[in-house]
Amino acid sequence: MTKSTPVTSASKSDNEERLELIINATGVGIWDWQVQTQELTFNQRWAAIIGYTVAELQPLSFDTWADSVHSDDLPRAKKLLREHWRGNLDLYTVELRMRHKRGHYVWILASGKVVEWEAGGKPKRMIGTHLDITERKERERERLISSQLLQESQKVAKVGGWELNLETGLLTWTAETYRIHETTPEEFDPTVDAGVDHFLPDSREQISLALDRAINNGDGYDLELETYTTKGRQIDVRTTCNVTQKDGATVRLTGIFQDISEQKDIQRKLEMSNQSLEDANAALQLSAHYDALTELPNRILLSDRMQHALTQCARRNQFVAITFIDLDGFKIINDKYGHSSGDQFLRKIAHELKLTLRQGDTLARIGGDEFVAVIDDLNNTKDSYPILTRMLEAATTELTIFDKCLKVTASIGVTFYPQKNCSPDQLLRQADQAMYKAKQLGKNRWHVFDLEQDVAVKNRHEEIESLRLALQNDEFVLFYQPKIDLRTNEVIGTEALIRWCHPEQGILPPAAFLPALEQDALSIEIGEWVIKSALKQLDQWRLMDIEMPISVNISPLQLQHADFVVRLEEVLKEFPCVNPETIELEILESSALKDIELVSGVIAECNRLGAVFSIDDFGAGYSSLTYLKRLPAEYLKIDQSFVIDMLEDVENQTIIQGIIELAKAFHLKVIAEGVETPAHGELLQSLGCYLAQGYGIAKPMPASEFPAWINSWQKNPKLVDGRL
Repeated sequence: MTKSTPVTSASKSDNEERLELIINATGVGIWDWQVQTQELTFNQRWAAIIGYTVAELQPLSFDTWADSVHSDDLPRAKKLLREHWRGNLDLYTVELRMRHKRGHYVWILASGKVVEWEAGGKPKRMIGTHLDITERKERERERLISSQLLQESQKVAKVGGWELNLETGLLTWTAETYRIHETTPEEFDPTVDAGVDHFLPDSREQISLALDRAINNGDGYDLELETYTTKGRQIDVRTTCNVTQKDGATVRLTGIFQDISEQKDIQRKLEMSNQSLEDANAALQLSAHYDALTELPNRILLSDRMQHALTQCARRNQFVAITFIDLDGFKIINDKYGHSSGDQFLRKIAHELKLTLRQGDTLARIGGDEFVAVIDDLNNTKDSYPILTRMLEAATTELTIFDKCLKVTASIGVTFYPQKNCSPDQLLRQADQAMYKAKQLGKNRWHVFDLEQDVAVKNRHEEIESLRLALQNDEFVLFYQPKIDLRTNEVIGTEALIRWCHPEQGILPPAAFLPALEQDALSIEIGEWVIKSALKQLDQWRLMDIEMPISVNISPLQLQHADFVVRLEEVLKEFPCVNPETIELEILESSALKDIELVSGVIAECNRLGAVFSIDDFGAGYSSLTYLKRLPAEYLKIDQSFVIDMLEDVENQTIIQGIIELAKAFHLKVIAEGVETPAHGELLQSLGCYLAQGYGIAKPMPASEFPAWINSWQKNPKLVDGRL
């Protein structure tokens, strides 16, 4: 081996050749270092370990070698080298990392020895080896990581391991097992006897028996026991055992040792609370079904009792009475004497009410001063009447509460089962409604639920919802019936009349649906729709050179609404091109007289906006004619019932004559409705009434037909027989 290239095999002796073959076979790198000159020679394997050829590394010195050593390892390598030179180490040996040609580091076991010394004891020449130990170091690192992970896992889980070699008697604990016992290998030498002695008596007996079976029978175990640490602290542990046998004999026991003190503490607390929970559950079961104040059944138990009573009544073909009882005046007791007195009163009155019922009947308190009684086994509904009377009498019993005599009455609502498709909840609602009716009738009484009336109310609600949907779906339309001056046959205006384009029944007149809206807020919405639609029609006709007033009917509820005038003003502003005087508002005489002050004020405010009023169906309230001077209206419309029969009924003629004369006195214009024939028109003119509308002139028609009718009327203005 030379400084530059290896010695060729041709120049070597047989021994040298054999030696090189051995060295190459072992994969050992050889180096030769002239210490004083720093010259370093090496073989091909030495260079290959770090990824080079010999030629790539020439020339090589100690300094360039040192540059390739990891900075963390170089100080230790130099220190060991000096120790060898001083004679403290017979052989220089160090594990270090060298940088590979590709940039990573490989682990090297470097060994060497001084073979020549200079005078004065300085090293002259060293020879040695480099061995690649990267794989070994990687395996060591993996084992270390695994060991650390295992220890950390054991520490987190508080699980230690143990092993008992039965052939040697040696008991081995892992680090966590020592920690569980609050000791260290230096402080405590684990033995079977010492370990068993730390267990509490009952646990000591269990572990001793389990160990004996494991050794003699090969039975493993998994136990939860109580023991003491070496510091005397009591802990709960789980210990397991796996048995290893050889030739039928147990040779080794292995297992875990786990601290389960926290889990057991939680378990004990849970067990302690379980009994309390069971006791509480029993109390809750009681409170879940009974009222705490009166000890009567509550809503939940009442529901069960009702369902049972209804089922039995169906089987036996009998009746059940469901009664809803509300105490009249109980709030006064609470407010005047306090809740303590109120509670005492409820307890006693509940007792009195219960005494009126028969065995098997149920009295429940469902809240406040409200009670429900279920009276079953009735042959007919009237069999419940004596019981209801007794309940009223019991409710009026004078009771002494804290030295004060207190007394109330009761309002009782009752309904009966069987009913078709009626649930317990529905029965309660019926009884509740009947109770409110009893209150409205004066209290201190009982009232039977009126099923027919309830059905009528439900039907009305359904009708109203249908009308609400019709408004949303734009199913309403206005028809128009013209008004004329009988003297000139001039068309002086038209009345807007609402129709419902029902998707199934076709065009429906007002009488088919408006009665359901009486006193419902929806009538206001529909009334506003009528006004807005009429104004829109006026705007459209204006563009067609058709200009005439349109009168619309205003319901009493709409007229008396606080925002009526404001809403009218807002709608009028939406149609700035429409003359407000062309919109006429017709109100019923009866609605005007209900609140004369309010209505007269509303009419005055609407007059300020330009709108004019007509009093519709005038004559039915003949006795109220003296109030006309207080209503600033412009027109009176004679009720058609007088006009239609005026040809045969002289009294009707007299009434019409009176209305006409009265209107003249108050400077009002008169319009006659119900003009069906030319004879009606002639008689009205003779009486002094010149404005008219009716089937004899024209029936109500869609807006699209109105222009053609006007054109036809202007060509041939002639009354016809328009009777149905």
